[in-house]
Amino acid sequence: MDLTYTAEEDEFRARLSRWLARTLPELPPPPDPLDWPGRRAYDMGWQRRLYDAGYAGLHWPVDAGGRGATPTQHLIYLEETEKAGAPYVGANFVGLLHAGPTIASEGSAEQRARWLPPVLRGDEVWCQGFSEPDAGSDLASLRTRAWRDGDHYVVSGSKIWTSHAEVADWCELLVRTTPVSESVPKHRGISWLAMPMDAPGITVRPLRTLAGSTEFAEMFLDEVRVPVANRVGDENDGWRVTMVTLSYERGTAFVGEVVACRRVLGELAREASKNGRWDDAVLRRRLGRLSAEFGALWRLTQWNVSESQHTGGVPGVGGSVFKLRYSHARQELYDAAADVLGPGALDLGHPWALDRLSSLSYTIAAGTSQIQQNIVAERILGLPKGR
Repeated sequence: MDLTYTAEEDEFRARLSRWLARTLPELPPPPDPLDWPGRRAYDMGWQRRLYDAGYAGLHWPVDAGGRGATPTQHLIYLEETEKAGAPYVGANFVGLLHAGPTIASEGSAEQRARWLPPVLRGDEVWCQGFSEPDAGSDLASLRTRAWRDGDHYVVSGSKIWTSHAEVADWCELLVRTTPVSESVPKHRGISWLAMPMDAPGITVRPLRTLAGSTEFAEMFLDEVRVPVANRVGDENDGWRVTMVTLSYERGTAFVGEVVACRRVLGELAREASKNGRWDDAVLRRRLGRLSAEFGALWRLTQWNVSESQHTGGVPGVGGSVFKLRYSHARQELYDAAADVLGPGALDLGHPWALDRLSSLSYTIAAGTSQIQQNIVAERILGLPKGR
């Protein structure tokens, strides 16, 4: 694979860099990290600026409202925005990085026209309603039920770890439309719905994380009516659509974070040089190994993003290789940060201390490491399934 840049790509980088240099000083101060309504407003404001400048949905296909940029231009965008300290997607995470791409891949023309432009403009936020108290890693065991009543589904059940539910307009929701039976295994009978979060019967209870934030919530559904027209894909074909969503979530949603981790690694080295920790040869070797690790992950990212161009934009199973290794590398990075900070690692006012706490969730979120190992073993290495 040719990893050099063309003249056109170099010009794209320079143009983006100039725009960031002009735009970032104009942004208002970021809100308190624990103020999700404030963060929503801030994140949506940034998304609107990207849209107006032509950088929103850069890598989405043109018929989905995107710019049709090449994979390399997408990676350049991620590099330059991170290097410049631009805001992260934040509350737009679900809509921009997996619900939106799923609708772009699997939705009808009417669904793409209704839901994708507001995501790109920063008008609407999406949350993810997949996991349940008894259906986490074994997601296909979900029990939230939806039955047909004319032109609507009537949905009852509960979800947990629903990302950004308290500030969301829409929810990508998995429901069981046909009960499990001898003739209908659990992976069948599931449908993927777009549920309006202002529908009667929805109760959202924020969950406070170890870091004190409330980006997750419990969600209780009591006979919520969702139009049948809001189903993406066929009835009972939701597991296949879900695999598309999870491919985006594991394959490309964390790409920008690799760039951020490489930046943090450089900051750790500089901090260690200032506070005397650099004299520790074990720490130096640790940081050097992490530098090689994230360099390799960035190359894997380039390969995964390039491969997705040849698979209709949907990332392949290589995303599981990336997710598996990145989750552990991120935890190792912030363990090293604690080593550099010493007693300061207990100060939750330091961003590295908060990031260390949040890193603990990465081996669970978007599919546990054990699930990723199974996918790699069975779908890449061709090993037999366990009994």
